[in-house]
Amino acid sequence: MNDDFYRIRRMPPYVFAEVNAMKAAARARGEDIVDLGMGNPDGAPPAHVVEKLAEVARDPRAHRYSASKGIAGLRRAQAAYYQRRFDVALDPDSEVIVTLGSKEGLANLAQAITAPGDVVLAPNPSYPIHQFGFIIAGAAIRSIPAAPGPDFFTRLEFAIRYTVPKPTVLVIGYPSNPTAYVADLDFYRKVVDFAREHKLWVISDLAYAEIYFGDTPTPSILEVLGAKEVAVEFTSMSKTYSMAGWRIGFAVGNPTLIAALARVKSYLDYGAFTPVQAAAVAALNGPQDIVAHNRALYKGRRDCLIESFGRAGWEIQKPEASMFAWTPIPEPFRHLGSMEFAKRLLAEAGVAVAPGVGFGEEGEGFVRIALVENEHRLRQAARAVKKFLASAD
Repeated sequence: MNDDFYRIRRMPPYVFAEVNAMKAAARARGEDIVDLGMGNPDGAPPAHVVEKLAEVARDPRAHRYSASKGIAGLRRAQAAYYQRRFDVALDPDSEVIVTLGSKEGLANLAQAITAPGDVVLAPNPSYPIHQFGFIIAGAAIRSIPAAPGPDFFTRLEFAIRYTVPKPTVLVIGYPSNPTAYVADLDFYRKVVDFAREHKLWVISDLAYAEIYFGDTPTPSILEVLGAKEVAVEFTSMSKTYSMAGWRIGFAVGNPTLIAALARVKSYLDYGAFTPVQAAAVAALNGPQDIVAHNRALYKGRRDCLIESFGRAGWEIQKPEASMFAWTPIPEPFRHLGSMEFAKRLLAEAGVAVAPGVGFGEEGEGFVRIALVENEHRLRQAARAVKKFLASAD
């Protein structure tokens, strides 16, 4: 019997699994670990959202199969969000689909639009599903810069000119995970123009749309005139509303891509549990205090991290958005590489971070720090880091 499965061969062992196993073992021994590794929100959704979940769950009819593309009310609520937040009009029937989190949506869209041997342009470093969703679907990946600067478009031109076969899809995501880079509307205009000229589909990941720390809100690529001709955008309830475990996300935009995703999903799932979708409607249509609260929460944690780790001897660049800080390994430890450094930091300081190499080879030399512990715990981590750095020699 052959156990050399084709798609498994294309997926290296998950880099974060080793660090996660070390965390679990340390906790089993009773050790206190300050976990800044996984981007797992520690807050709770608003009370009215939880109440709506319970209310609808009491209805015996709510326990039947749901709708694969999402209940109509939730698709309308997402369209209304785009209208008020970005001034973008969406047809809830043809331009909006509900996904089981943005990660599932990205992977299923990759399955829907990818043929074996297709070439996909994806940022490096980036959230793993941006690359591996397409690798699992049989595509080849050509890396482009994660930063939205001049080199981004230079590399895009090279990729179009010298790649055979010609790339079919461009993946972008800002505010980005793990790097926290941000993009403006001028960047998106250039992306849309480039995609229309070269007949590329664009997939934009906007999961951190509402976690920005400056005065200017994060834009959407769909604000650009003509973007819906080439682009689809993914968003998520996870961070904005502290609903990560609920697994509710959306894809919106180009109706051809939305229809392709809907076709694949119709074979694979019956949609999220109806009470969860009803509660998501309550989150989108109800009071939005949680959005501002979470933005302020992560900003406060960011500032605490920068200040306390800086005093400990680890200077961290201040992110403008997202719930992450992306930072080089401290100089005395750089020779270890990000994986070994993360393991040492966990074992010797009790602080967990995500090794940069887990986000692509361009992430080597960096670690990602998630703002998922309160300020007291961040200061506790900083004290442990200070002792750890003092042992560098």
